[in-house]
Amino acid sequence: MRNEVRWERMFPDELEAAFAACPGVYFTYGLCEPHGPQNTVGLDALKAHAIACRAAQTHGGIVAPPDYWHIHEHGTYANWAQQNVGEVRSWMTAMPAWQHFKNVCYHVRAADALGFHAAIFLTGHYGPNWQDLKTLLELIQSHFAMRLYGLPDFEANHIGFSKQGDGADHAGRVETSLLWALEPDCVDMSRMPAKDEPGPHFAMGGNAYDSDRRIGERMVNDEVAWLGNKMQGLLDAYTQQNITERQPVTFEEVEKIWTEQVTPALKTFQTMQNTGEPPPKDSQWFRQWKLPELS
Repeated sequence: MRNEVRWERMFPDELEAAFAACPGVYFTYGLCEPHGPQNTVGLDALKAHAIACRAAQTHGGIVAPPDYWHIHEHGTYANWAQQNVGEVRSWMTAMPAWQHFKNVCYHVRAADALGFHAAIFLTGHYGPNWQDLKTLLELIQSHFAMRLYGLPDFEANHIGFSKQGDGADHAGRVETSLLWALEPDCVDMSRMPAKDEPGPHFAMGGNAYDSDRRIGERMVNDEVAWLGNKMQGLLDAYTQQNITERQPVTFEEVEKIWTEQVTPALKTFQTMQNTGEPPPKDSQWFRQWKLPELS
């Protein structure tokens, strides 16, 4: 019997059955960017989507198609890229913060209109974007019956924090081990540079040499358990609302929410800050560094 949870790969009757069993949905985010020579560039979204699929297979729910377009190239992200990626071809699938977060608003609307009771928004891409994801969902929650929760995958990674000493890294022991466990064809440790070879190596974490697929499996299991508990809590919170009738939010209403509530708050978002000195003018990261004034 199929245990398919990926929305785009399910037949209508399978979707209806899965919804009846657990009316919760996972949205996953990441982007393509260098993650060391040992990892494929899609690590962020590959990791988040695979973790969500395991959570849904274990605890119920449906996983929306992954979103591989995410925040990079401007503000603090440009500073980081100039220092850690350099002038190589980056293979990034980047978009500005304001466009990503507006897209998330429409993802919320689509799931809420379908009648889902709860949604978890899981980002595998780090930096300050996950803080803004939480802020965004708090700003728009009152407009939707569906209960919302956003997090970076490392929030659920207690093994990473307590046993590995690092709940989040960039192409280091944690991320490489996670991807190795989830998508073994996407990790090739034979591509690792010699330890004395000068870097940076596509922003590879220095402890990537300690990566272990078995460590990754333990971390994945921990995250799956955490997500299952969180989804159940959101579903319970929805039930406690005693909703008898729901009216889908329209596109026009989403635009109004974006204009009146989200846009004024954008200037406070962490991803909308320019900190530090701009990249050198001859850097590929210089032109995108400065953020526009959004009204």
